[in-house]
Amino acid sequence: MDDHLARRTVLKGAVAGSAMLQASLAQSLPRLAGREIEVQITAISDHTVRVTVLPLENGQPAPVPLDGSLVKSASGTPVARLRGIESPTQTVRAGRIDVTISGSPLTIAVGKAQQFKFDPQTAAVSFPTGEQPLLALGQGGPQFDRRGSQDRMRSGQGGYNLRTHGGRVPIQWLIMPGRGAMFLHQPLGSFDFTGAESRFQSFTTEAALPFDAFVVASTDPAAMMAEYARLTGLPEMPPLWSLGYQQSHRTLASRKEIVDEAKLFREKKLPCDTLIYLGTDFSPSGWNTHNGSFSFNRRVFDDPKAIFDELHQLGFKVVLHHALLARDLRGTVKDPCLPGKWDEEEAGCHWEMHRKTFSLGVDGWWPDEGDPLDARARLVRNRLYYEGPQIDRPNERPYALHRNGHAGMQRYAAFLWSGDVYSTWETLKTHVPVAVNTGLSGIPLWGTDIGGFVPTTDFTGELYVRWFQFGAFNPLFRAHGRTWKLRLPWGWNTGSFEPSEIQNYRGAANPDPAELRNAAVEPICKKYLELRSRLMPYLYSAVRESCQTGMPIIRALFLHYPDDPKAIGRGDEYLWGRDMLVAPVVEKGATSRSLYLPSGAWYDFWTRERLEGGREISRAVDLETTPLYVRAGGLIPMGPVKQFTEEKVEAPLEVHIYPGANGSFLLYEDDGKSFAYRKGGWMGIDMAWNDATRTLTLRLARGSRMLPPARRNIEAVLQPGGDRRTVPFEGKPVEIKF
Repeated sequence: MDDHLARRTVLKGAVAGSAMLQASLAQSLPRLAGREIEVQITAISDHTVRVTVLPLENGQPAPVPLDGSLVKSASGTPVARLRGIESPTQTVRAGRIDVTISGSPLTIAVGKAQQFKFDPQTAAVSFPTGEQPLLALGQGGPQFDRRGSQDRMRSGQGGYNLRTHGGRVPIQWLIMPGRGAMFLHQPLGSFDFTGAESRFQSFTTEAALPFDAFVVASTDPAAMMAEYARLTGLPEMPPLWSLGYQQSHRTLASRKEIVDEAKLFREKKLPCDTLIYLGTDFSPSGWNTHNGSFSFNRRVFDDPKAIFDELHQLGFKVVLHHALLARDLRGTVKDPCLPGKWDEEEAGCHWEMHRKTFSLGVDGWWPDEGDPLDARARLVRNRLYYEGPQIDRPNERPYALHRNGHAGMQRYAAFLWSGDVYSTWETLKTHVPVAVNTGLSGIPLWGTDIGGFVPTTDFTGELYVRWFQFGAFNPLFRAHGRTWKLRLPWGWNTGSFEPSEIQNYRGAANPDPAELRNAAVEPICKKYLELRSRLMPYLYSAVRESCQTGMPIIRALFLHYPDDPKAIGRGDEYLWGRDMLVAPVVEKGATSRSLYLPSGAWYDFWTRERLEGGREISRAVDLETTPLYVRAGGLIPMGPVKQFTEEKVEAPLEVHIYPGANGSFLLYEDDGKSFAYRKGGWMGIDMAWNDATRTLTLRLARGSRMLPPARRNIEAVLQPGGDRRTVPFEGKPVEIKF
């Protein structure tokens, strides 16, 4: 069995072999919401216990509703099924964890991790959350610490403060540092974190039962993320090109404009992988004739295949926007769309509409809207855009950028963006913790509209640059918004913002014309485009790690510094992979940035200055600088600048070593587009730095093989001085000594 399948099997497995306990009915469990109940306790792993409260119907427990979020709906035989308890309290052993059940009111305690207390009338659940910040719960909503807030967990752009916080993608996965975590699978409902105890209540009392929760009793952050992946699935690898810069377009004037702009990217040597085209009705002139249509706007795309071919020859991928008009979605693309029974709410029929357009050379899709969809249907759509493209291209990794989703969307390599936010400094500031909480919620492929979607009086070259710098350290690196030509790297130095697209938005405004001769913006954008390109080996390896372990790419400091209260509470900065720290500048006119360095030594990425952590520092900044730090022991692989990820550039791979501690890194590589890596078609280089002997060791990772070319030149660079050693790597262990 290959490593991919073996890993999936382990994550999907459940603890088996425990004896089922049927308690005496001497003391019946209390009724909840007027219904008799059965409590089931199931051991999922050494860390996780499933607590299920089922209403009885004709003496039989009702099934738990399934919305597709769980990898495996059945998770083994319960170790206990209780309709009564033998004494005021009864303790059941679930794997390594004791679960105690008592009545009046019904209370279920899972070790020291969690205690659920049920309201007899409504079946609402109260539970303690400790004193640490409350994290995760999906994209959007009150930030950063959820404590003190009430959250309706309403999905969509009407969910919570769209202008600044973005669209809401609620995920009922709550992380409580120092205590554990829990995934409330059913029912869906709202949270109240304002009291001494927190409270969860279903949207309606009628839907309050069944109650189905998975409690993670471990306080180890890596274990928490792994357990969430065990339940809802590991992320899937996206195509490599999707991690390059993506340029989005709105109102299109002509075929010439499309092609000339693509050529200008190459002439200016501004790295870019993807060109995205919006649909008509969302703009006056998009790629299609109308919203939801698959007929091309012939005034612009007079020969779609020829245009796509020309863009492909220039090294660009093409992504088309499509809006969902249906209010429901069911089934999978594997369900046939039968003649005479066409229904766009059936996934098979819905995808069938895409296939003719897809066959012309479209590389990916941007499925927009979908706010009316329920949780089940949102996940159906995430799945549809992953499995649909594989019907015609079975060995090509799909790409889709979604506005909505649900727990488990990561199984379908679904990218998520934060919706139609406003171009304000407050929005940029808020999106840093939004990014962190989204990553903690098991959604690694995330980004935002660089610059914000709706222009306001805040929208200046400075705001765009700061947003662009933040976007360079998002998994999704994409510029999009109204008055769209200001989203081009050179758009702030043309003297014009036309076409204006601020109609029908309260508070929208175009920038002061004096801002439109800002020569500083393009060179700074180029600097970060090139940095993103050079860091692609580091980023791609972090993506692979996410797909192996469930750890996000944008990482809360808490994930690696769980014993540091100051690190736990920081949502205004984050780790980019394991070794880099990013502190985006989010204040207008900033000349310095206050940030926290966790314990250990750190290096300023730009100046190479070494600093001791465990303290707050102030870093001077100018417009072209966003603070970046690398921890001591960090190994940062960097490639040459490429204009697109598939460009062939002959240059050695650099491995930058930041001494002061031992370190390791798995450098991952595959073909970037197929599923061959699942069958061993990948190369990994295990890199280890021994700080005492000042030696870097390179070894071919177990289970991998050398990919062409068979000989790789690797240049080790020791910071801060930049001492260099170049060695060939051919698959045999190599030591580089400084």
